[in-house]
Amino acid sequence: MYICLCKGLTESDIQRAVQSDQTPEALTTALGLDDDDCCGRCAGNIDQLAACAATGCLQAAG
Repeated sequence: MYICLCKGLTESDIQRAVQSDQTPEALTTALGLDDDDCCGRCAGNIDQLAACAATGCLQAAG
């Protein structure tokens, strides 16, 4: 499923990125979501996926 249409990022792309143990802010920058060409609607999803990765639920679900 697509998480960010502006950047063409899928849930799998985001899951791989959050498993690198970066903060949500660092993920936003690393994925280019803080660029002017990104609307920002995906920011809440990024925060939720990062929090989920921190608690290990991504590994359990995967």
